[in-house]
Amino acid sequence: MQIEDIFRNNEKWVAERLEADPEYFNQLSQGQNPNYLYIGCSDSRVTAETLMGAKPGEVFVHRNIANLAPNNDLNVLSVINFAVNHLKVKDVIVCGHYKCGGIKSAMQAKDVGLLNPWLRNIRDVYRLHKEELNAISSEVERYDRLVELNVIEQCINVIKTRDVQNALLENRIKIHGWVFDMRTGKLIDLKIDIDKVMQEIMDVYRLFDQED
Repeated sequence: MQIEDIFRNNEKWVAERLEADPEYFNQLSQGQNPNYLYIGCSDSRVTAETLMGAKPGEVFVHRNIANLAPNNDLNVLSVINFAVNHLKVKDVIVCGHYKCGGIKSAMQAKDVGLLNPWLRNIRDVYRLHKEELNAISSEVERYDRLVELNVIEQCINVIKTRDVQNALLENRIKIHGWVFDMRTGKLIDLKIDIDKVMQEIMDVYRLFDQED
């Protein structure tokens, strides 16, 4: 696809939307009211709205390499703050995907320059789960499991944030960890027990007393 094709596709899309609903863009321009914050990978094969069958305005999306949510990254923290406090989303989704290039690159003994500190977050996930991962003989299955564990750890990172902790205390938000399997096209819910996770970590990461 060439740049010119993109603009032709846009014109076709506009015409189709207006034919179906002459007020489509007037309504779209009134503002957004999404229920979901989706934190996913920047991989060009993995687009949130397509996977979820969502319409414009239904999902607030943040994407980066390997769907990370580091607590020192102002980009993801700003997205979480805006989504939780201003858009009042009801669900935060961290979605990874099998055959993730970022996951694989992180585990190779290779200097990738500027990407080194970013991918180190994934190496930290491996370190935390080294015993389990090293026990998996199949490289494909080991990387698949690392994808899952990375999603779980990023959900934990999301829980560590002030904005999410406050929303959880007020029972107005839920956290979900998903994986997209591009080999089948299916979304997989990892069914993370968020209550259990919080019981395990909040003695260290709690920012608010229950009475607050």
